[in-house]
Amino acid sequence: MSSGKNCQPQSLTKPALGEKAAMELVDRVFGLKVFWIRPLPSYDDQNFHVRVSRDKGAAEGADEFVLKITNSEDSQEPDLIEAQTQAMMFLSAEGFPSATPCLTKDGNIMSLEAGDTGPGNKKYMVRLLTYLPGVPVAKIATNAQILYEIGKLAASLDKALSEKFHHPSVKSLHRGQFIWNLANVPLLDQYIYALGQNKYREVVEGVIEQFKGKVIPKLSSFRACINHGDLNDHNILVESSSASLENPQYRVSGVLDFGDMSYGYYVFEVAIAIMYMMIESPDPLSVGGHVLAGFESVVPLTEEERGALFLLVSGRFSQSLVIAAHTALLYPGNKEYLMITAKTGWKLLLTLSEEGQGAVEKRWFETAAAHARRAPA
Repeated sequence: MSSGKNCQPQSLTKPALGEKAAMELVDRVFGLKVFWIRPLPSYDDQNFHVRVSRDKGAAEGADEFVLKITNSEDSQEPDLIEAQTQAMMFLSAEGFPSATPCLTKDGNIMSLEAGDTGPGNKKYMVRLLTYLPGVPVAKIATNAQILYEIGKLAASLDKALSEKFHHPSVKSLHRGQFIWNLANVPLLDQYIYALGQNKYREVVEGVIEQFKGKVIPKLSSFRACINHGDLNDHNILVESSSASLENPQYRVSGVLDFGDMSYGYYVFEVAIAIMYMMIESPDPLSVGGHVLAGFESVVPLTEEERGALFLLVSGRFSQSLVIAAHTALLYPGNKEYLMITAKTGWKLLLTLSEEGQGAVEKRWFETAAAHARRAPA
């Protein structure tokens, strides 16, 4: 979702290439002629959906790509972008629906290029990634089946990365003060001013204090892994797998945006997935049980991990809402995109707070247990 390391103003770090410049970039760096291009929404990078001419020998006949121009801050960390891209390639080879890079004319997976807008001599890391089919989860009416599949995907993805991904660049995923790592919820203290003085701030302050007292001391008991870190309702693509209108079935057709990858814990990934799947659901409190059931079909949580789940979900809501408010103050031109989660996020965080941990957990765990009982032996 965001580099967020220092929460620099996006006006200082986000690329702003025009379509003509983007087309010329694809031609010059990748040797491909673009005949159709359109911008895609983004948080702090710049993305374009491009269609290229087949006669230039696009890899494996592909003709649709996403041109990803990384913000100038993250572009200074080539090892981190290398790790993210190598992870995508690894996951694709393992059968996950992940994009893969088109090589540059020099045979590289990315290229550092000078920007042509704004002050200074900023440079941006550029990649051309295969375009994945499907629609974002945000565009469908989610049901128990796809929520279960998303939970299963989250666990399978982290497990594969943690057990089999051994590229030298992986060390860059130890990201200490990275604001979007769930372990860093206490760092929100320095950005909470953006909320002003109101009931929202009181709720977030309560989450932060409980997080410091009940989650941080237990981190060492959680099982560590590599997290995707941003399995939100816009980063998971799905396609219909049945013709039934009454009981639609879906399959995951794409996993996007590995920019928030970092070392974390298995329970972080399921908490993040639950939080984002709640955003679009007509029955948000039921979501957690279905996602958890799918996750635990691959990686069952320990008692201590389960006990932290409610505060981790609340912590992710707090991260998303506080950082969006903070960044919107700094970069009001992108406010509409930044505040997507806030449209329903505040209502859901307040609901979690009002319902309380015990009642919400009871619902989640009973739903997960019902899934387990239905599963074939």
